[in-house]
Formats: sequence, structure tokens, C-alpha cells
Amino acid sequence: MADDPHEADPVRDERREHDRSRLIVDVFFDGKDATGVASTRDLGTGGLYLNTQAELPQGALLLLRIPFGKRQIVVNAEVVYANPGRGVGLKFQGLSAEDHALLEGGIGRE
Repeated sequence: MADDPHEADPVRDERREHDRSRLIVDVFFDGKDATGVASTRDLGTGGLYLNTQAELPQGALLLLRIPFGKRQIVVNAEVVYANPGRGVGLKFQGLSAEDHALLEGGIGRE
């Protein structure tokens, strides 16, 4: 079924620079026009997919707080694509080397 939000998009997958894991966590997001908590569908060192019905347009900037083990990763992210009513693809901006290593070491061990 083409409209299944859980079905992989091969075109988008090919454009990704970083691998992603099907790690599902609640993410706190704060943007100019929307604030809330949403779950991830997948997560990688370059970004994540956020399941949300919030209207977040392409190019919007968000501050994310991602609980990861006993730590919390705080990072800015840009909406790189939107599926209105379903979610958004986010690309991290300025992820610290420490948080990058934390994600890299934890992804795939869920």
C-alpha cells in the first residue's frame, strides 16, 4: 500500500547520508509555531523522522530534546520534508561530537 506511513520510501532512503535505526523514543520539540512531544519512527546520527500531526513546514527550525539512555541530547534540527498530518523528516544541525558518538554507539542496540 503506497499510503502506508511505515513503508520505506526508497528515494528518501537513498538520499540519506547516515544510517538510521528503527529506534522509537519520545522527543520533545520546540519551534516557532509548534511545541510538543512526539515519537520517532527512526533515528540516526544525521536526523530522525518525527511522527506528529503538528503542522511543521519544510525549512522550519526546531529545538529537540531526545532522551537517550540516562542522558538527554539537545540539538537543533531543520524540517527537510513534511508529510502533513503524519510527520516530518528532520536533519540535525550542530550535533556535538559527544552526542554524535552517543547516537552512533547506541543505534542498533535497541
